[in-house]
Amino acid sequence: MTAPTRIGAYRVERLLGAGSFATVWLAYDPALDGRVAIKVLAENWSHDLRVRERFLDEARLLRRLDHDRLVRVHAVGELPDGRPYAVLAWADGGSLRDRLARGPLPAAAAVALLDEIAAGVAVLHRHGVVHRDLTPGNILFRSGPGGERVLVADLGLAKALAAASGLTARAGTPGYMAPEQDDPFAVVDTRADVFGLGRLGVRLLGDATAPVGAREDRRSGPALPRLRAGVAPGVAAVLRTATAARPADRYPDAAAFRAALRHAAAARAGQAAMNRAGRPARRRRLAASGAVAVVLVALGATAGDAAGRTPTGAVGRSGPLTVALPEGWRADGTGWAGQYGDDGELEPALVVSPDPGRWAADPAVPGAFVGLSAGTARRTTPEGFLAERPHADCAAAPVRRTRQGGVDWVVAAFACPSGRPVIVEAAGRAAPAGLLYVQLTPPPGSGEDFVDALLAGVRVR
Repeated sequence: MTAPTRIGAYRVERLLGAGSFATVWLAYDPALDGRVAIKVLAENWSHDLRVRERFLDEARLLRRLDHDRLVRVHAVGELPDGRPYAVLAWADGGSLRDRLARGPLPAAAAVALLDEIAAGVAVLHRHGVVHRDLTPGNILFRSGPGGERVLVADLGLAKALAAASGLTARAGTPGYMAPEQDDPFAVVDTRADVFGLGRLGVRLLGDATAPVGAREDRRSGPALPRLRAGVAPGVAAVLRTATAARPADRYPDAAAFRAALRHAAAARAGQAAMNRAGRPARRRRLAASGAVAVVLVALGATAGDAAGRTPTGAVGRSGPLTVALPEGWRADGTGWAGQYGDDGELEPALVVSPDPGRWAADPAVPGAFVGLSAGTARRTTPEGFLAERPHADCAAAPVRRTRQGGVDWVVAAFACPSGRPVIVEAAGRAAPAGLLYVQLTPPPGSGEDFVDALLAGVRVR
C-alpha cells in the first residue's frame, strides 16, 4: 500500500489501520494545529454505491450526534479519484483490542470500563441507532484535560432502527455478533447491541483459557465461559442475561444493561466497604437503603486539626456560591480551574475541609470540592455530568436522589481499594444559575446524613 503524502489540506504522517472497507491514516491538521485520523474508503469498494453510501452515512451520523462518548467528525471530503474520506478526532490512547493484547485488566477496572462502554452505546440507542459491531477494536481511548475518555467508534454497520429490518447482509463480528444477525429475515434492534456488550464483558472478565466464540452455533450463540475469580456473581448473571440466545430474554437496551451492571457491582462493593470500615451495622443499613456509591475520593481523617474549630454558622463564598461549613472546616478558593463563564472569568468554586490546602493531596484529610457552572448546565444534565466521572479502580454503590437546600441532587458513592476509601459525587441544577457539583470525601464513620447536611448547605445567592 502506497502512503499518500497529503489528503486534502491534511499532511499524512503514518498508517493507523486498514480494514475491509476503509483505511485510516494519522495526519496533521494545520487549521486545528493538531493530529486527526482520516478514514478513507478502500479502493476496491469505491465503485459500489451501496458501500459508499454506508461509508458516508457513518460520517453524517457521527456529525449529527456530536457526543463526547462517540468519535467526533470534523469534516468530510473526496479524493481526486472520487473516494470519500472523513476527518475524525484522533483516539491517541489506542483501542481496547490493543490493551487486552497486553494482558487482562483488573476485575474492578474491567467492570468500570464496561459501564463506560455501555454509556456510549446508550447514546446511540437514545437516538434510534443500533451499532451492530461492538468489538474491542471499536472501543477507543482519547486523552484530555479531564482524564481519559472511552469512545465508541466504527459505526459503518450502524443503521437507524426504522430501517433495521431491511438489512439483508451479514453485519457483525463472529463471537460478538448476536445470533439473529446471521438471519437475513430477523429484526435487528438494540438487543443485538446488548448481546455485544455482554460478549465484551466476557472478554474483559472471562477466563483467558476460554476464547470468545467457543462453541458458537446459529441457534444459541457462543456459550458463556467461566469468569475470573473475584468477579461478583451478580455481574456474571448480568452477562448471562445479556448474551441470551433469544432477544426477548435480554435487557431491552444499553441503558437497562448498564443499570443492571451497576446494581450488581454495587451490591458487591457495598458489602466490601462495610467489611473494610469495621462498622457492619451502619454500613449494612446504608447498603440496604441503596446509600451512596459512586467513586469519590474517600478521605479518612478526623475533622478538626491544628487549624482550630470553625464557628457554627460559618459560610464559605465564591461569587454567588455559598457553602455552610461543618464544624472545624474552612473554605478556600475563588474559581473552578478550566471552567470559564461567558464573561471569560473562572466560574465559582471552593474547597472546604479541615485543611483545604492538604485535601487534594492527602487521602487522610476529609473535604469537598464545590463548584457552580452555567456552561456545564447548558451541555449536560446532572446525571450526565456524574457519568463523565468514573472511578475505574473503585466499586460503585447504587445512585440515589435527594432534595436538599431546594436542589434535587443526584448522588453517587464509591468504595475504593486504595487511597481515599470513599468518594461521593453529587450534582444538581440550581436554575437558572447553572449546575452544582460536589465531590466529597467524608470523615471516617460518617454516612448519608453527613453528605445530605453538606448538600443542604450549598446555596446560590
